[in-house]
Amino acid sequence: MQALKRGAPFALPIKILQFGQGNFMRGFFDWQIDLLNERSGLNAGVVIVRPRGGSAAPLLDVQDGLFTVLVRGLDEQGAPVKEYRKVECVQREIDPNAGYADYLALAANPDLRFVVSNTTEAGIAVNDTDRLEDAPPAAFPAKLAQFLYRRFEAFDGAANRGLVLLPCELIDQNGPALKRAVLHFARLWQLPAAFDAWIEQSCTFCSTLVDRIVTGYPAADAEQIQQDLGYEDQFLVAAEYYYLFVIQGPAWVGEELKLAGAGLNAQLNIRLVDDITPYKKRKVGILNGGHTTLVPVALLAGLEAVGPAVDDEGTGRFLRAAIADEIIPALGMDRKELEAYAEDVILRFRNPAIHHRLASIALNSWSKFAARVMPQLLRYIETNAGRMPRRLVLALAATMVLYRGGVIALSDDKANLDWFTQAWTKVDAGEWSMAQLASGWLANVALWGRDLNGVPGLTYALTVALEQIVKQGVRELLA
Repeated sequence: MQALKRGAPFALPIKILQFGQGNFMRGFFDWQIDLLNERSGLNAGVVIVRPRGGSAAPLLDVQDGLFTVLVRGLDEQGAPVKEYRKVECVQREIDPNAGYADYLALAANPDLRFVVSNTTEAGIAVNDTDRLEDAPPAAFPAKLAQFLYRRFEAFDGAANRGLVLLPCELIDQNGPALKRAVLHFARLWQLPAAFDAWIEQSCTFCSTLVDRIVTGYPAADAEQIQQDLGYEDQFLVAAEYYYLFVIQGPAWVGEELKLAGAGLNAQLNIRLVDDITPYKKRKVGILNGGHTTLVPVALLAGLEAVGPAVDDEGTGRFLRAAIADEIIPALGMDRKELEAYAEDVILRFRNPAIHHRLASIALNSWSKFAARVMPQLLRYIETNAGRMPRRLVLALAATMVLYRGGVIALSDDKANLDWFTQAWTKVDAGEWSMAQLASGWLANVALWGRDLNGVPGLTYALTVALEQIVKQGVRELLA
């Protein structure tokens, strides 16, 4: 089987510098740039920089920057989709440990307009030890600060040579966060005040929200994939059908990306907005909150993966009702838009091409519950005259029962694990009642931000739910 290579010389102007070579960026961002190149004439080449160099993994250069994205899932009508796309926008990949001079040389490229990054949530971090002369420094923002300063010098601080930065790290307001990190190093290194001013006035740091499941190489289907393609591609990634890219920024950013008429913006998959907050709130509440609500109930019901849990009569009905009747009303946004988004989420959860293990989502359940579900649970009570969102309360109780142990290998903050070990020991020994278990956990100010025993009716409702799960089991309750 032949390897994937370019058949003829192919070069696009380098308009995008990308930090991050992982599956997600290739199956999400590069895939979209390739579509924009084809549909709207963006004509943008990408150079990828590994945020952390020194990896033994081969560079994309061994395939001339080419790779394939396999899109599998269910479309808007629930029909199965299977599509291959050979992505051609990536021109080269740089390992900063071996080619840092090549990386910095790109700063003088007049065609360059965008910097995009996905360096994990911990990537936008600062320190006081990286130096301007390091090649490379350890922190991603330090590498970026060096690059921007080199560009500032190369063009004598020209206002029209600033860049647009699109961080895709999953942190709140990632644009301002990256800007603060860059300025931290500028001040640590005592760079000229004019550079600070250039960052402030000539560079545009946009916050983004990214949403797509990219699963990497589907090894189990390798033989069929090679037959379909007629070539071998060691960098192929599989992605779900759904994707959403929200950019908070000025209108001219969309014009430079040539979104209009590309067939993507019209499908509401790439959105340029003034305020990203509603989109994040929707995603966290319905997608992430739906996952976190479903997982403990489905695990206690004897299920192992998201798709079968959604298709299961009991847990599937529970999830749909929790989203429709308790999560959506608590979000306080346009109901029709939220319902349409929820339909997409259910289709994504049911995607037969993705085996999303419930135990994987259950990692660090309590920080997830506090961020994704508890705000809607409390908001529902506040806006419904104290009435309880009984499914969200059941999910809270089910998570507590899950932390009794014996269902999956638990992974969480040590303090949380230790608390439940001790608490369930007391319950089993008859030293604590279910009411004491419920009130003890609701009093965890470090997790919830306040003592939730002060919410009228919540302690009682949680106590009842705990008793029901322990005595009857989740399956009987769902029935």
